[in-house]
Parts: sequence; structure tokens; C-alpha cells
Amino acid sequence: MTRLDNNQSWTSDSYDTHARFVSRLAGEVVEWLDIKPGEKLLDLACGDGDLTVELAKAGADVIGIDSSSELLAAARQKGVDARLMDGQAIDFENQFDAVFSNAALHWMLDQDSVLNGVHKALKPQGRFVAEFGGHGNVAAIVTAMRAVAIHRGGDVSLANPWFFPSPPVYRQMLEEHGFTVKRIGLFPRPTALATGMAQWLKLFRQPFFEQFGDQMDDALSEVEELLRPALCDARSAWTADYVRLRFEAVKS
Repeated sequence: MTRLDNNQSWTSDSYDTHARFVSRLAGEVVEWLDIKPGEKLLDLACGDGDLTVELAKAGADVIGIDSSSELLAAARQKGVDARLMDGQAIDFENQFDAVFSNAALHWMLDQDSVLNGVHKALKPQGRFVAEFGGHGNVAAIVTAMRAVAIHRGGDVSLANPWFFPSPPVYRQMLEEHGFTVKRIGLFPRPTALATGMAQWLKLFRQPFFEQFGDQMDDALSEVEELLRPALCDARSAWTADYVRLRFEAVKS
């Protein structure tokens, strides 16, 4: 199982089934990366390597790191040089022309350690290009979970374990850690959920619902019903209210 925060877990199979859109929607941040043939690239939190393979096809010499042994095994089966390493404890120095990350930085609450590690891993003038959840990301989903937690006497903090900064906040953090920010912004991205909202909730916020014990399914249904007017259309197609923060920065 993959551990992301104190209790969150999933398998490579469940991620592939219910969250494959994460890598499939990464085209714009990959364009910002603008890979040059022969560049040495670090894919920070590479997961099962699906996107890492595409980076290599573009001409990069890629190393992927992740904290999940199971996802790394899946990445290695695809031919990725994938190594077990926490993104909050990167152990490279002056090795990479660019560090890339997609849909992962919001899970890493120790951003000082992340940014220090990325800065150290980059060569002088190396690029840091990433996209992750920004301010307002899944706001409706978090609000519905918080409402259910309050109603049921649960732990409200389990509804939002992520770090979703605004561009000014993250720009300042990058600059304080030795980066020059070339561009940064928020990009609303309503995202279709092919397998539905309940599956998304169970995949990404399992610990929130587990706190309710044998009432877990009832809590899940309650959250889903609160979200239905805003995120489910007349044909029962669900959409997640994603907002992504994307940036390109250079090691000063």
C-alpha cells in the first residue's frame, strides 16, 4: 500500500482505475518544462511512472523518485529508473538540469524541506517546473466533508490534509529558497470523474471516512448528496472542482 499522509493509502491498481486522469491531463505543465534532448531530469513523486515514460520519450535522461514501494514497482516494470525517496528528503546535489513534478506537491506539507532539496538537486540555472493543487482546489468537496464531520462529531482536519497555496504565497516561498520565478498562475480545471464521486472520495480521503467506523458508508453517501447539486449533472456525470497551480522557476 502507498502511504501519503498519516493514514492515506491506495494501490497501484486503484490509482490506475480511478485517477489515471492525473497523468493524462499533464500536457500543459510538460509544455512548460520544454525538455531539451539529453537533459538530466528528476521526476519528483513519479508514481507508477506513466508520465515519466513520456518525459523520457521527449529526450530526457530521467530518474523518478517516490515514497511508495508499490508504485515504484509499477514504474520499474515500465523501464523507469525509479528510486525510493521521500520528496521531503531529496538526496541529490547539483545533478539535474530540471526537476519536474505533477499533482504531488500538495501532499508534502514540509515545503521548506521540499524546496531546499530541489534547489540542492539542481545544477546552477536549473529549472523547477511543477503543477499541483492551488488555492481553491476541491473547495466544494472539502466543504462538504467538513460539514459532515461537524454534523457527525468527527475530526474536521481529516477533510483537508493538503497544501493548496495561492500564486503570491508560493512565489514568495520559491524566492525565499533561492529561486527566480519566471511564471506562475492558477488554472481552473473542472475534471470529469469517469468512475464517480464516491470512488474519488474513497481513493483520496479514505482516512476521513474510516473515522466513522460502521457509519462510514452513511457518511460517504451524505458527502456525495451534499455535492450532487454542484458537481453532478443531469446525466449523473460527476466533475471534481480542480484548480491547479503551475509554475516555472530557475535556481538563482
